[in-house]
Amino acid sequence: MRSQKQYSRTFSFEFFPPKTDKGEALLAKTLATLEPLRPDFASVTYGAGGSTREPTFTTVERIQRETALEAVPHLTCIGSAEDTVRAILDRYRSQGIRRIVALRGDLPEGSDPEANHFRHASDLVAFIRDFGGFEIHVACYPEFHPESADPCTDVDNFVRKVHAGADVAISQYFFNNAAYYAFVEELERRGVQIPVIAGLMPITNFAQIDRFSSMCGADIPLWIRKRMEACGEDIAGQRELGIEIASRQAEDLLANGAPGIHFYTLNKAEATRRVWQNLGLDARADTGGARVVA
Repeated sequence: MRSQKQYSRTFSFEFFPPKTDKGEALLAKTLATLEPLRPDFASVTYGAGGSTREPTFTTVERIQRETALEAVPHLTCIGSAEDTVRAILDRYRSQGIRRIVALRGDLPEGSDPEANHFRHASDLVAFIRDFGGFEIHVACYPEFHPESADPCTDVDNFVRKVHAGADVAISQYFFNNAAYYAFVEELERRGVQIPVIAGLMPITNFAQIDRFSSMCGADIPLWIRKRMEACGEDIAGQRELGIEIASRQAEDLLANGAPGIHFYTLNKAEATRRVWQNLGLDARADTGGARVVA
């Protein structure tokens, strides 16, 4: 996977907008724990059809105001009008936001996809590129998107996003590194040249991650499933095993040229912090990290 070695490494954390006071307190604690690690940015998710629009705004503003982290909002487009998306981009630009994670998103129930200008993520990417002023990050699926007809069609869709103006890709989490390597090699064969940051989800609660994975199409290898099942209801044991597996997975990815890791934190700090330490990235935090722009 030599082609990806040309890019400087990027490390990032993903958070979601809290829905309760308890969730707000947990996020505050998590941010306080992870901020000293000095990742390149912290992304904030955005609900289907803008269902968490205001909470996303609030969380982005909170990260900007209360931490030294660079906040990078997700923005979904399906179900949204051009004027709405333009207003959001104006708002973010006025706040000094430099990067956007551009996503299609899920169509809200009862909505008509034909009634909107934005039907695909590539439409949003092109719109943001024309708007100007943002580095555009997009999603990719090494094991292919669960709604895609087949892997080839899924790669075609991703290539359209790149041609529309995407700068960086962040992958859906996966547990089989071979799928990531094969995806990157296919992009190389097609002449696609953007960094593909590997998404990492440490398993801290197997039943929860198994449920998430069945929805997003991330395959959990049998050997991981069997080892997790051997832990039974021992959640602490599952977490320790999950951190170890994630650490070894990330080591292999970085050793083989992955241009960075995107940690899916689930708004919790321990697993991300410990994998970070296991990778020897504390020294990077101590020296201020490295701002990476592809």
